[in-house]
Amino acid sequence: MLKILFLFLMSGGIPVAIAMAGASLIYLFFVQSSPPFVVIHRMVSGIDSFPLLAVPFFILAGNLMNNAGITNRIYNYALALVGWLKGGLGHVNVVGSVVFAGMSGTAIADAAGLGTVEIKAMRDHGYSKEFAVGVTAASATLGPIIPPSLPFVIYGMMANVSVGALFLAGILPGLIMALLMMVTVAYFAHKNGWGSDIGFVWSKVLKALIETAVVAIWPVVVWVLVKNWEWPAQLTVAGALVVLFVADRLFKFQAVLPIMTPVLLIGGMTTGVFTPTEGAIAACVWAMVLGFFWYRTLHFKMFVKICLDTVETTATVLFIVAAASIFGWMLTATGVTTAISSWVLAFTNEPWVFLLLANLLMLFVGCFLEPTAAITILVPILVPICQQLGIDLVHFGLVMVLNLMIGLLHPPMGMVLFVLARVAQLSVERTTMAILPWLVPLLGSLVIITYMPGLVLWLPKMFY
Repeated sequence: MLKILFLFLMSGGIPVAIAMAGASLIYLFFVQSSPPFVVIHRMVSGIDSFPLLAVPFFILAGNLMNNAGITNRIYNYALALVGWLKGGLGHVNVVGSVVFAGMSGTAIADAAGLGTVEIKAMRDHGYSKEFAVGVTAASATLGPIIPPSLPFVIYGMMANVSVGALFLAGILPGLIMALLMMVTVAYFAHKNGWGSDIGFVWSKVLKALIETAVVAIWPVVVWVLVKNWEWPAQLTVAGALVVLFVADRLFKFQAVLPIMTPVLLIGGMTTGVFTPTEGAIAACVWAMVLGFFWYRTLHFKMFVKICLDTVETTATVLFIVAAASIFGWMLTATGVTTAISSWVLAFTNEPWVFLLLANLLMLFVGCFLEPTAAITILVPILVPICQQLGIDLVHFGLVMVLNLMIGLLHPPMGMVLFVLARVAQLSVERTTMAILPWLVPLLGSLVIITYMPGLVLWLPKMFY
């Protein structure tokens, strides 16, 4: 009955959050004769969670980075690093998204922010709109896989899993996804006879490689000083940051400081300096330091607008979480989750078969529901089955989020699809056809992540 009410309201065009809360309210009031305030109580309880405090701060950090002129710096860094390859701007698109993913945490922000710059540049260099939109859409899915990630925060809260472990688990899968996308770009470049978009200049390439090396070596040096030489953690990090700022001023780096955002975030969590929620606040402080004081691209009026946008987005996300919490509680209370679990376990006890079925389900659901709503509905149903089959919940979190990100690329509810159709001024139909070839690397990545859990769990097991 509850599911029928929900589907009926959804079919009437009612937003998913209102449909979930409304179906639960109608069921409680008319079927179970329970007082309506139960719905309010459960919805408030659903968002009364300390980890969820990270949501508005991660959204704010992403908005600050997106509006502080960081996008062009990332693009120029990626252009110097890989723009000289065949199909250069396609590779730039992927590398730029890898970097931007470490700041935004959402696929939509990646598509709307960096995607606008990338699509215009690719069109100016003679690439077709379809190819530019396709590679931008595919690379936007990296946003929630490479930390920080809003879907990981929601999943971690719902499944009672360490958000820090989820962040670490997303690093290697994100890099594998980027590599497969660059292989796809190389295939199209070879097929169409595309050349490079800029000349190979040793000085620019070397500078980009030095920036990459600085970002890679910096946390290792800090780790050695703190763990092996037992230097005070806070003082060591502060001193190393001062050295980094001095080097940035001397060598005029393009993107070292923005790229340091996920490094500082994950490093702080793994060393115990701060929790994921406190890390979200640290990311906001870092973004404000760069925008207001270092690059001086932010001003007070812009900051006020960014805060208002953050409030709007946060209210939307948390309302979905609140509505999904009462809906998930009702599914459990009415025995729906138990019935589904029993049916699945009666059908198979093989983890690989369950993961196959779960992938198909999540790919389907991702085409109709926004990721936050999908996570809050699917976790109470699928996580208990994972626990009975011995599937690691950190690994399953990666599988779930990637499935739902792929769903963002397809109608009828694919938000990335609609954003890019508007940015590129293409019809939804042409945008959908442009994205189809890029499902090959995405689904290939999904197969690797699903059936090679050791790859996903290697980093989390090192630190947790």
